Amino acid sequence: MYICLALILFSALIIILILNIPAFGRLPSGARLEKIKLLPVYHDGAIKNFVDTPDLPAGVTYWDVLKAMIQGNPNKRPPAPLPFVQPEIGSVEGTKVTWFGHSSYLLQIDKLKILVDPVFSKSTSPFSFIGNRSYDGTDFIHAEDFDHVDIVLITHDHYDHLDMDSIIKLKDRTGYFITSLGVGAHLERWGVAPENITELCWSESTSLLGLTFTAAPARHFSGRKFKRGQTLWSSFVIQTPVYKLFLGGDSGYEDHFKKIGEEYGPFDLAILECGQYNAFWPYIHMFPEQVVLAAKDLKAQLLLPVHWAKFSLALHNWDDSIRRVVKSAEEQHQHITTPLLGETILLGAKYPSSKWWLNVAAAKQ
Repeated sequence: MYICLALILFSALIIILILNIPAFGRLPSGARLEKIKLLPVYHDGAIKNFVDTPDLPAGVTYWDVLKAMIQGNPNKRPPAPLPFVQPEIGSVEGTKVTWFGHSSYLLQIDKLKILVDPVFSKSTSPFSFIGNRSYDGTDFIHAEDFDHVDIVLITHDHYDHLDMDSIIKLKDRTGYFITSLGVGAHLERWGVAPENITELCWSESTSLLGLTFTAAPARHFSGRKFKRGQTLWSSFVIQTPVYKLFLGGDSGYEDHFKKIGEEYGPFDLAILECGQYNAFWPYIHMFPEQVVLAAKDLKAQLLLPVHWAKFSLALHNWDDSIRRVVKSAEEQHQHITTPLLGETILLGAKYPSSKWWLNVAAAKQ
């Protein structure tokens, strides 16, 4: 009896310790939680999508997904290190975008620096020793490389968009944090001062340093522990003195892109996720052809596809997404830019378009 009781207590202690791991962050509480409960998409203890979004499509089971994961794909990772350009992160005149791989990039708007979803760790996991490892060649930029960042913008709280180690290293170098409602609870646990955090609901705006930020819907989900939908996930519209930008975060395809385009567009640039899709989860990530449709819906003059070229979180070939989105953009006459990692886009002047991934793929031959 005493042995059984000891085992139960030991197990409970282990569970408590696991749940208290800092990388899990902190769930919203108090006034923050009360505001979440007032959201029109909050039902049955969680935030929902604006349309029905099943975890799995009809006819698919979790066993099907597990079998596919176990089978894997030998081409999920590139056969050689990815090429990169050492990024220029000093402030210059104009509006620049520098992509670091996956969904991390730097916006430089004249003298302002805005880091979006900075993930400089080598894995997308609460534990550094497990999880999806970054590709060779992608470890060319670090949080320590930034002396000062005006704003860090976080779209949602998944590990491949919100990285505790990067936030801890950036928090004392950053003026302000802008994010979706509820995500501030994670940031505060990691030492970010509450007065430096602005959390937005969908359709809510804030003006900061001469820019206007508006949170907009996305079809996705959130969660760092075991329960989804405790914090909001968003796309963002940024109005600068010259340009209008759309930052897509993560989202499956739906008519919200057209509604956003009609309400806030047209956009000079749309930065949209392109990668980590699968027929087993078709509602929460876009297939490459849908990325082009979304850009069209948004009335985007230029498309920058991200959410690829650093981590493999799905089963498709590492370069399948970029090959397909470029092909679809050419067919649909959608202007697209495909920079190397670390290479800078200068709006109105410089739009890199080399198909650099073909050289990486050729390394296997």
